[in-house]
Amino acid sequence: MRAPLLIDTLRSLIKSEVKSSAVIVGPPGVGKTSIVKQVAKELNYQYIQRHLPTMPVEDLGVPMVDKPMLYYKLPDWFPAKGSKYDNDTPGILCFDDRNQAGNDLQKALANLVQERELHGVPIADNWYILSTGNRQEDRAGANRVLSHLADREYEFPLDIHHTDWTQWAGENGVRPEVISFINFKTALLNDFDPQRTKNATPRGWAERVSPALDVVPKEAEREVFMGAVGEGPATEFIGFLKIARKLPNPDVVLMNPKTADVPTDPATLYALAGSISMRASVSNFERVVQYAERMPPEFSVLMVSMALRRDKELHNTAALNGWVVKHHDVLF
Repeated sequence: MRAPLLIDTLRSLIKSEVKSSAVIVGPPGVGKTSIVKQVAKELNYQYIQRHLPTMPVEDLGVPMVDKPMLYYKLPDWFPAKGSKYDNDTPGILCFDDRNQAGNDLQKALANLVQERELHGVPIADNWYILSTGNRQEDRAGANRVLSHLADREYEFPLDIHHTDWTQWAGENGVRPEVISFINFKTALLNDFDPQRTKNATPRGWAERVSPALDVVPKEAEREVFMGAVGEGPATEFIGFLKIARKLPNPDVVLMNPKTADVPTDPATLYALAGSISMRASVSNFERVVQYAERMPPEFSVLMVSMALRRDKELHNTAALNGWVVKHHDVLF
């Protein structure tokens, strides 16, 4: 299931009367937990996240004997009915990496998602339980999930698609060079092989490569990027960077959109499309479109689409309406 559809599905389930828990499953670094956080943010819900495999069983409740009958002292983070979390604002309780947890923790989670209670104490009615997990074939330490826990949850596999990621990346401050490169080399967004010690993942590009650009010495970039996404992807990205850094100034291009040179090399076109799209605004969008009209159709669509994803106000411009009419055959 691709990310936008998964987000819509989770929102619909959470806002409905369905109280069944759900788990998002996929390889490491593809954004499973980020999706849960995004859903909570979009719904304006409270959010609590616990990393299940590093929790001792006692973190789910400590048995107490200071009263005639045995009872459990529950952790402060648990959104119990009647607690400080039980208010007019609903919430999401997320158990991260639940497939890596041992049997004792899985048994406790199974009871929580089925009966919606922890050691007899019910969770607040307006709280929803979600989990994330890797697959056993990913060699990320995932255990076999207990059958009765698996039977008590929806399981949603997360499929990675580069257009979903580039849209998210453009909205979350990922460097345009990285976004343009992924548009150019889509297979390297999530080039995961459990036999390798380092893999290219969406998390690696967004949280390791992008922040390091123009921060580390140029001479160290290859080694730094290898440590983030692996040798092959890092080498290809370095080659792409050399092209991107030799591009004409996008601001100069937009000053003369009808006469500025249009590259013919695909890698250069990808890099320039990304750079210009990041500078697009309501005030200069007419010039962006003028230059886009001179590019090959697929790159014209790419550049304008990236700009629209980044700045929603561009949808209301007259320049866009004319461009859509001319390119409807490519768009649809």
